[in-house]
Amino acid sequence: MPVLEIHDVSQTFGQGDQAVHALKPTSLSVEAGELVALLGPSGSGKSTLLLAISLIQPPTTGRIVIGGQVLYDNGPTGVDERAFRLRKIGFIFQQHNLIPFLTAQENVAMMLQLNGVGRKEAARRARELMDYLEIGHRADSVPARLSGGEQQRVAIGRALANEPTLILADEPTAALDTERGMKAMAMLRKIARERRSAVITVTHDHRMIEGFDTVYHLDDGRLTQVDHAQAKSAEHPQPVTR
Repeated sequence: MPVLEIHDVSQTFGQGDQAVHALKPTSLSVEAGELVALLGPSGSGKSTLLLAISLIQPPTTGRIVIGGQVLYDNGPTGVDERAFRLRKIGFIFQQHNLIPFLTAQENVAMMLQLNGVGRKEAARRARELMDYLEIGHRADSVPARLSGGEQQRVAIGRALANEPTLILADEPTAALDTERGMKAMAMLRKIARERRSAVITVTHDHRMIEGFDTVYHLDDGRLTQVDHAQAKSAEHPQPVTR
């Protein structure tokens, strides 16, 4: 069973002559352990698609299934969306949004505590995650004392805290230089393979394309799967032929 299945998901803002079709009917399936890239120019619908998948901004039409749970079927299905996101979806952003007065470990532990884990157990599990992400030696540092790459790893740890089946990343390497960006991509691949999470990444960073299993291109709200080489070299990649 795929981790994520979406069928004919679309997003329209406004009505009548003022309607803006930000996302045309889109279907997509992502397996456990799969690392997916979403490419496309600004305003093409990439972030709109992530917001729809997570039901932060529910779509206008379509069906969304995550981990076998139907979350949306041309309307809400009664699932507690906030609780589901907390348990099953991890988010990674370009801006790390770490709480400045908490240590790296405390930033990760906070997500566990929000999910009902006791303080001591949350601290233990957060430390294990920090070690897994090879940043355990910086666990007691506040964000201001961490490098950009270290802050990104803390943000990844926070996204992993509740062992999500799906991770949504919005431009996670944009603020990093090539070396640190490659390390962040290597970490996302490791997470996908070892933890069997499905990872969907919005990116403009063509340096990282080879690290993805599957690449899609969004243009004017339309999604097509594209070839890796075309995605790296072309401003408007052509669909994969089957």
